[in-house]
Amino acid sequence: MKKKNKRILIVRPDRIGDVVLSTPLPREIKKRFPDCYVAVMVREYAKDVYLNNPFADEIIIYDANKPFLKTVKTIRKFGFTHALMLLPDERINYLLFFAGIPYRVGVGHKLYQFLTFARYVDRKKYNPLRHEADYSLDLARKIGVDSNDYTPEIYLSEEEKKISEIRRKELLSRKKFLIGINSTSGGSAPNWNAERYRKLIELLLSDDNIRVAVTDLEPPESLSGIDNVVYPNVNSALRNSIINFSALDLLVSASTGPMHLCAALKVKTVSLFCPMTACSPKLWGPLGNNNKIILPEENYCKYKCPGDPKKCEYKDSELVTPERVFEEISAMLNKE
Repeated sequence: MKKKNKRILIVRPDRIGDVVLSTPLPREIKKRFPDCYVAVMVREYAKDVYLNNPFADEIIIYDANKPFLKTVKTIRKFGFTHALMLLPDERINYLLFFAGIPYRVGVGHKLYQFLTFARYVDRKKYNPLRHEADYSLDLARKIGVDSNDYTPEIYLSEEEKKISEIRRKELLSRKKFLIGINSTSGGSAPNWNAERYRKLIELLLSDDNIRVAVTDLEPPESLSGIDNVVYPNVNSALRNSIINFSALDLLVSASTGPMHLCAALKVKTVSLFCPMTACSPKLWGPLGNNNKIILPEENYCKYKCPGDPKKCEYKDSELVTPERVFEEISAMLNKE
């Protein structure tokens, strides 16, 4: 009897940056099992990360408000043989169990996984500390994928590439470099306040070769309406923003989804980071692009940090300053 080809579901129902870091899995799974079927299940707002991905055969939208049994029925019709749950979630665990997927892999030691006979991978309290994308690939390794390539990728269609080129020319307006500034982070990581970003923008505008693009969906009031600054992503759909990000030469931001989007598009990044384990660039840094990580002084977190990295604005840091970031941007551009 011919052995049934694997039908694999990858589940990542959380933030855009996390979804970007899951993109190596379909690619590496297909390398190991060329004839397998791979689907991804993500939330509606993150689905554009996987559009045009040649290794994802299907994008399934996860809606936590959809009735449980209707979701089970939707999943069951695909006949999946394997499911990889990259985020511990009790409801999703039971959805996959009742959908009849025989081989399910989750993260950590959860009671609901034990009750449903799910396999698991253990992060062992991040010791040794590895990248989130590498930890995610552990679930694929559990089903026989032998790979250490966890570089994320976002794929533009040929039409989208043409649109990107046109927009780049329009946004540059005879300047040489298009520099993106993404000032907001949704409280997910240490970040400057808007005034610090305003100072950086002023420094960038002093260079006649640079056009500044503020890439926030909703820019702070103090960063809105600045002369000679463009705002391509205001109220934009995610896929349209992705095309705009691809037109940049470099993006400045905290550790956020736009940073990961740009890295996956091979756009340069300069990123503000914190050395604490939960926020570490070793765990969350950009992958696959030319990048520069900006960290505070060695003992900053011990003596000057407010205690909660999400409240940190690097106020007293002498290394995480607009002047320092401007110097790093200039150095990266001058290498071209």
